Amino acid sequence: MNKHKDVVNWGVLSTANIGLTKVLPAMMKGSHVKLAAIASRNPERAKVAAKDLNIPKTYGSYEELLEDPGIQAVYIPLPNHMHVEWIRKSLLAGKHVLCEKPLVMQAREIQELEELANTSNLLVGEAFMVLHHPRWIRVKDLISSGSIGRLISGNSVFSYYNTDKDNIRNNPAYGGGAIYDIGCYPIVVSRFVFGEEPVRVISTVEQDPEFKTDRLASAILEFPSGTMTFTVSTQMVPYQVVQFFGTEKMVEVRAPFNTPYDRPTSIHIHSGDILQDLQVAETFDECDQYTIQGDNFSRAILYGESFAGSLKNALGNAKVIDSLFKSADSGTWELV
Repeated sequence: MNKHKDVVNWGVLSTANIGLTKVLPAMMKGSHVKLAAIASRNPERAKVAAKDLNIPKTYGSYEELLEDPGIQAVYIPLPNHMHVEWIRKSLLAGKHVLCEKPLVMQAREIQELEELANTSNLLVGEAFMVLHHPRWIRVKDLISSGSIGRLISGNSVFSYYNTDKDNIRNNPAYGGGAIYDIGCYPIVVSRFVFGEEPVRVISTVEQDPEFKTDRLASAILEFPSGTMTFTVSTQMVPYQVVQFFGTEKMVEVRAPFNTPYDRPTSIHIHSGDILQDLQVAETFDECDQYTIQGDNFSRAILYGESFAGSLKNALGNAKVIDSLFKSADSGTWELV
């Protein structure tokens, strides 16, 4: 992809695996992205990552990178419990911030970040790559236009199997567990597609007896115009699907979150005849949602365009997550 004349110089805080293997290689393909520096508390790791990705500068601490006047924006793929600290430090250093989800561990933490961002005229984005994929934009348009009738309900399953005691996803102190790690995805796409905020939620959670994280969680989100149910698990057969049911048709999105970037993808629109399973598939050209996300955030910086993973959107998601944990403890419906 040819670079546009307008580019944002990016720095990366951490050599986390998701960044090195998925996000950064994709961002480098963007028209408005230049990866200028990467930092690690282990200088050798930073040097290896920089060599592999052809990043010109390395730093042996996050603070050093933030002091670089040539860096305009930072991408943060640090563990969940470190997000707020390094978003704050990045804003105070005058950098725009794109941070991995979930942006915060509690909704109340958003206020400080909003105040800092507004005071410094900087942007903070939550890296929900799915919000930028053409498939999801099409699903929202289909449903908003009434193509499936009136939207009644949605359903999702998202799971993987991970029992590694040393993995941060199995450490509650690091913000591990199913709801924080993957439950945030059905929450964000349901809010995106319904175009509303849920009024109340109810959830049930099964904790791992050793890790003390939620390894299985099921929830119902009650929106003004319908409901969304989902199950997420960190110890179940790996699977992903989202379905939305209208009064006339149903839309199904397969591999909805970890969407393949190296082949065409599709959505399936079902007529409702379960015996003949009549369906129409809409196909989308191959694309990388991480590339689009990086370019969209850069365009928001360069041209003032809106960004789907805004702080306002992050607050909406965080409120739902707070309420789901509260419901798991109370055993009843909780207002959002």
